[in-house]
Amino acid sequence: MITRRKMLLSSAAALLTGSISMLLGRRQLEAVNTVTTAQTTPIMPPIQGLSYTPVTTLNGSTLPWKWDNGVKVFHLIAEPVKREFAPGMIVNCWGYNGQTPGPTIEAVEGDRVRILVTNKLAEHTTIHWHGVLLPNGMDGVGGLNQPQIKPGETYVYEFTLRQHGTQMYHPHADEMVQIAMGMMGFFIIHPRGPEQPRIDRDFCIFLGEWFIEPGTATPNPNIMTDFNLFTFNSRVFPGTEPLVVKLGNRVRIRIANVSMDSHPIHLHGYNFKITGTDGGKIPPTAQWPETTVNVPPGTTRDFEFIADAPGDWAFHCHKSHHTMNAMSHTIPNMIGVKQSGVDRKVQNLLPDYMAMGERGMAEMAEMVMPLPRNTLPMMTGKGPFGPVEMGGMFTVLKVRENITNYDDPGWYQHPEGTVAWRVAE
Repeated sequence: MITRRKMLLSSAAALLTGSISMLLGRRQLEAVNTVTTAQTTPIMPPIQGLSYTPVTTLNGSTLPWKWDNGVKVFHLIAEPVKREFAPGMIVNCWGYNGQTPGPTIEAVEGDRVRILVTNKLAEHTTIHWHGVLLPNGMDGVGGLNQPQIKPGETYVYEFTLRQHGTQMYHPHADEMVQIAMGMMGFFIIHPRGPEQPRIDRDFCIFLGEWFIEPGTATPNPNIMTDFNLFTFNSRVFPGTEPLVVKLGNRVRIRIANVSMDSHPIHLHGYNFKITGTDGGKIPPTAQWPETTVNVPPGTTRDFEFIADAPGDWAFHCHKSHHTMNAMSHTIPNMIGVKQSGVDRKVQNLLPDYMAMGERGMAEMAEMVMPLPRNTLPMMTGKGPFGPVEMGGMFTVLKVRENITNYDDPGWYQHPEGTVAWRVAE
């Protein structure tokens, strides 16, 4: 049966942003206008504390929302964005609300949500709410469930949340280009009641693959599997924020992946339990222990642990090439090839030439060599004992005894006697 409400929503989806006021009424127009990218905290009704721990999206943010007659109203803007992958490299991406991944949407099971999507791209788009149980007309597949959102238009999605868990959003319009350019984000649905045991620190990390030619700034979406940059939330080490937790915290890490590859994500110093997928929470009796969780394309994975070991613990993809930057698969293998004197002869023709690879590639971590502009070295970043020979999908879990806030506390100071500080003679 066609109702007045359905007619209003259907009409709103087909009109430009400037027409929203005629269809949704003055109160809803005010809600749209007050949701801006400048807000950093949600506008919520007076409540006695949250029933959940808000998530922390490393190098990202949470999308603000506003109440409108019992509905949580969000506003996403699809647009070109510039993203700093690490100091010295700015990339021309596409994303939402000025960032990639887009801001994390947080809501609670049972909430009615209305999500306004404004398209500021040069081509049409849609948003698919990956893993969210919703009416067919809200599923976001252009041409199948809805008309494409043309440049300049705003489309209205509205549905009631019937589940909780770690979900995603991404386009189902020109997917190859739009996802490869960075259009993706988390949709976190918290359970209606408090979780037991309560989570103290809850992190979101989106995995990404990019092919960006050295010296350029725009990803090439036509490359299928031969990527040269791998990211956590569109950042590479040392640009990735650390996961800072207090000793004894119960920690949950949520990982999402819409790239072309699976990624075995490994945490040093701990084992943990896999507690959820994009299909929902795994019953406690079915959870299993790991130190590495594989995240296939098109999925999310949650895992939890107690932070009971202080220190700086590496957290990375265990595909060895995925911890490095600006990789080329066309460089000849020079391991064991004697190059003594060759570099001086070649430098007569190419002054910037440097022989490398004879003894492996570790020398790249400290080698100072000319690079094309806007290009990261293969190995980058330093720790308290020298170069950390990982870039790409790498960050650090920092567990500290005394924390007054969760700013980056710097490198861990090892207690005397717990570390072999020098090589035995």
